[in-house]
Amino acid sequence: MEALQMEIAIRSAPVSAMRCAVRPLSKGQLIQRLGDFAERGNLEKGLAALTEYVGASHYLLARYDLSQDHNLDFVVCSDWPFDMVKRLAKCLSDLHSRSNEMEKCLSVMQPVFMSLPADIEPARGLARDYCAITFNVGRTRLSLMLLFPQDVILSQESLRDVGLLTAYFASFSQDREMRSDREFELTERELECLFWIAEGKTSDEIAVILGISRNTINNYITSVMRKTATKTRSEAIAYAVRNNLV
Repeated sequence: MEALQMEIAIRSAPVSAMRCAVRPLSKGQLIQRLGDFAERGNLEKGLAALTEYVGASHYLLARYDLSQDHNLDFVVCSDWPFDMVKRLAKCLSDLHSRSNEMEKCLSVMQPVFMSLPADIEPARGLARDYCAITFNVGRTRLSLMLLFPQDVILSQESLRDVGLLTAYFASFSQDREMRSDREFELTERELECLFWIAEGKTSDEIAVILGISRNTINNYITSVMRKTATKTRSEAIAYAVRNNLV
């Protein structure tokens, strides 16, 4: 009987260790600290506090609308090893291009675990999986990607809390390293074209309505889809409705 109890204790010990990580802060303390960091414009410390709260080890805050460019402009703030970020850029771009607008909508605030590409070797002690939580700040879609130790199991509930808190923190933070949205905002003409597309008008019909050429209309529509990271007019309309643009 004693031997059986000892065997059960040995088997259950690692699982207990993985699941019973002690949080350094309560949720209330974390929120108060995030408020202080937001006022000071300290994005890095805020993300570090969120990462520590959930039991992860490294954070990467990324802009999905920039991930398609195959460069590092998508990185807002990160403490991931540089080589890993550089190799992850193409992976994110490919993932973004394969997702339709409906899938992007459904993924918001849903923690997703994904494996690192085979050519990326994490540092010793880190899991090969990472967790991504997608959220919107205004018209910008961001993703918080977390690396975590091999012996840690991240709580889904805590991850959703962190996703929500990160969204609020990013929206209020005045950190200078956060890139401006201005170059990605739609112009008045682009919004007009988007409105008429949503009304079911063709490029020829919009050209007549606005009194400009069909080619110019198509150029505006192409620009709209590039800025909203959509691939079809239907996806652009869905994006516009979701973000109250039409």
